[in-house]
Amino acid sequence: MSLKILHTADWHLGKRLDYFSRFDEQKEVLDEIVQIADQEQVDLVIVAGDLFDAFNPPVEAIELLYKTLKRLTKNGSRPVIAIAGNHDSPDRVDAPDSLARDCGIIFAGKPNMKFNPYQVEGGFEITKGDIGFLEIKLLGHDFPIRLIITAFANEHRLKEYLGEDEQIGLNEVLSKKWSSLADLYCDDQGANILVSHLYMNKKGGPVLEEPDGEKPLRIGFADTVYTECIPPQIQYTALGHLHRYQEVGGHRAPVIYSSSPLCYSFSEAGQDKKVVTVTLEPHKEAVYKTINIQSGKKLIRKKFHSVTDAIDWLTVNQDCLVELTLVSETSLTQGEKKRIEDSHPGIIYIIPEVNSSAIYQNEPISRRSKSINENFSDYFRYRNNDQSPSEELIALFNEVLGTQTEKEN
Repeated sequence: MSLKILHTADWHLGKRLDYFSRFDEQKEVLDEIVQIADQEQVDLVIVAGDLFDAFNPPVEAIELLYKTLKRLTKNGSRPVIAIAGNHDSPDRVDAPDSLARDCGIIFAGKPNMKFNPYQVEGGFEITKGDIGFLEIKLLGHDFPIRLIITAFANEHRLKEYLGEDEQIGLNEVLSKKWSSLADLYCDDQGANILVSHLYMNKKGGPVLEEPDGEKPLRIGFADTVYTECIPPQIQYTALGHLHRYQEVGGHRAPVIYSSSPLCYSFSEAGQDKKVVTVTLEPHKEAVYKTINIQSGKKLIRKKFHSVTDAIDWLTVNQDCLVELTLVSETSLTQGEKKRIEDSHPGIIYIIPEVNSSAIYQNEPISRRSKSINENFSDYFRYRNNDQSPSEELIALFNEVLGTQTEKEN
């Protein structure tokens, strides 16, 4: 009987889009992932890091994580592997491990996580364990599942948790450790999987774009891990960190970023979000497919040259989150801005764009002294990319100026 895996990553529970909460969307999308796992009848679930968006996530995000992982285990009959990413606190991820094991959840917060053999009552069994490795025996399967697991690891964490010299380099350290584990445990009589959360690329391949708002994994290329480090025994590599689905290449077997389940920044606008299901058997190539996620609001970038056109579009397209660019000669009045904001509940950013024929820097220098209003306009254009202040704003400036003059007199 073949083994079927569901691979997901980068849930970022608790993440907001500027001031806008995504919590209801996260509940919906995790419910959809549970439904996919059940419909596809997967035997194992992998969540490859960035479970939370911050080291100290809100209480509701913590509760949502634990409830979702427990649902995914199907009362302990289906193992769920959840590892820490660069947004996660390793200690927080490891904290509930003793209770989670009884539910069928296997956490890995630190790169040096030591797994020990145990059995879930009426469920699966971990038959072998080591630092960064575990072997699982599932009911109804006549071959074991071997997982090499490395939670988020950069050179600093390798030194902190593994006692490695930072000068050795991330690729050399991981290649050595992964190869030693694969040579010791991963023969062709089982299914062999690598799970990690890091920036991985094909050597000589194009630089893969990291999502906006990510805590950087790369300083230059010091923290880039190349696919040539993956041992040849590995049949599938399940990665987290990059929010766009992609197959990295550079290894005999698939190396996959599954994508985040929601678009978390406007740089991801238009991306299809996915989970990946993988079918594995010993000494056979992995067969995988993607399943598009339907939940969550679309993120849309729109540009308009008139407030009326913008409001017309916003009124019709209500169920989305919007980054709105307005091209104009002057800044928006408060009345115009209020009309725009009242027309749509999901406007995250309003970005003014100057379309002025007269560029401030190229104006001839006048020898005469400028009025205070002219100086204010000059300063406003300087701070706002050559955009002129509106008449309403100048009137407000004069009102404030007049009030201040009265006080001084």
